Amino acid sequence: MKIVKNQELVDFNTFGIACQSEYFVEIKSVNDLMDLSKQDIYKNQNKLILGGGSNILFTSNFQGLIIKNNITGVEITKETSDFVEVKIGAGVNWHEFVIYCVNKGWGGVENLSLIPGNCGTAPMQNIGAYGVEIKDTFINLEAFEINSGKIAHFNAEDCQFGYRESVFKNQFKNQYVILNISLRLNKNPVINTSYGDINRTLESKQINNPTIKDVSDAVIEIRQSKLPDPNKIGNSGSFFKNPIIPISQLNDLKKEFSEIISYKIDDSQVKIAAGWLIEKAGWKGKTFNNYGVHKNQSLVLVNYGGAKGQDIFDLSQKILEDIAKKFQIKLEREVNII
Repeated sequence: MKIVKNQELVDFNTFGIACQSEYFVEIKSVNDLMDLSKQDIYKNQNKLILGGGSNILFTSNFQGLIIKNNITGVEITKETSDFVEVKIGAGVNWHEFVIYCVNKGWGGVENLSLIPGNCGTAPMQNIGAYGVEIKDTFINLEAFEINSGKIAHFNAEDCQFGYRESVFKNQFKNQYVILNISLRLNKNPVINTSYGDINRTLESKQINNPTIKDVSDAVIEIRQSKLPDPNKIGNSGSFFKNPIIPISQLNDLKKEFSEIISYKIDDSQVKIAAGWLIEKAGWKGKTFNNYGVHKNQSLVLVNYGGAKGQDIFDLSQKILEDIAKKFQIKLEREVNII
């Protein structure tokens, strides 16, 4: 375990923003973290825990210590004829873990294929896609409390999961390092093709009785067709959350925008497609020098090379203000701003 000064971060964030961290260290075990916590640099510096770097936008150099969480390992902790419980290190790549489960025939996470990032950050924002969220398979997690050095356990209720939310993005923000997560996966998978895009993709392949691999392959195909590869174009996936509004407000909006895309949550609320709002407002595909809004998916802001994080943040602010003006809807950023 080596602490590096003035570490360049361009390779540690999927936006590809060139910036530096005053101090930087990679941990590969709980013992590494325990040893680090005893050092003065840990006690005296601002700290930022970094996973896969897929949900973060650096707007400046980081003054303090970045701790890169590289704790790996996949362990079966319980198994029956119906399900398997698995403990996964926080530093395991999420998509690689999904493919591991698909290949084993374990259902529950296949709809979450190709979501960037690592397993430790997945519960922090309750990652979700195509009708599934991580809370659906979540059992618990272990976390290291930064100030006390104690190991804490959080079950699903403790995590207070919401739409792209958890306790770790709110009252416990920057207070814990997630060490591992545990999920319960189904050996007799229940296939979820509730989202139209998945059904259309499967129908185009004449697949009538899909397996979890078929669903995973369909999700991968859909995401690759809509979303830019961060290895080629800097981005963090969806930059904005889909806003939730009262049905009464939707009915008012439909008077002017009959084609507005919405998803019913309950009898009083609906989720609006943020991508539709941004596209309708004319932002889709707009480019400003070396950054902009992606041409195929208006939820995605992109760095075409050499852009500054502040530029992308300022663009997101203009979009927020424009959507509020045109639709009276408040968008929220899904990405963490540093």
